[in-house]
Amino acid sequence: QVQLVESGGGLAQAGGSLRLSCAASGTIFSIFAMGWYRQAPGKEREMVATIASGGSTNYADSVKGRFTISRDNAKNTVDLQMNSLKPEDTAVYYCNAHRSAVVRTYDYWGQGTQVTVSS
Repeated sequence: QVQLVESGGGLAQAGGSLRLSCAASGTIFSIFAMGWYRQAPGKEREMVATIASGGSTNYADSVKGRFTISRDNAKNTVDLQMNSLKPEDTAVYYCNAHRSAVVRTYDYWGQGTQVTVSS
């Protein structure tokens, strides 16, 4: 079983910055792809950024150039640096650990952390 614990959410003004962190335990962290997803009220959960076990990254178009995802396999953490925040970035942000094996796919989620951006 994998446990994911997010931290770092809160309130920021438009144009400001926040850094989210996710600590993983209970697994071999380095073999999982990690990601950040978000869900705003009344909307579906969407991918924000992902980072593969090898370090390649992928971003939603809406956050490209503003957000940066990084991982530290020695510390079992994945971070999301969010700059130039916009009110539309307001959402609950979830950390995800993903791994596709031959017989099944593994997906684990954190409890979520609220990010609120005021205009």
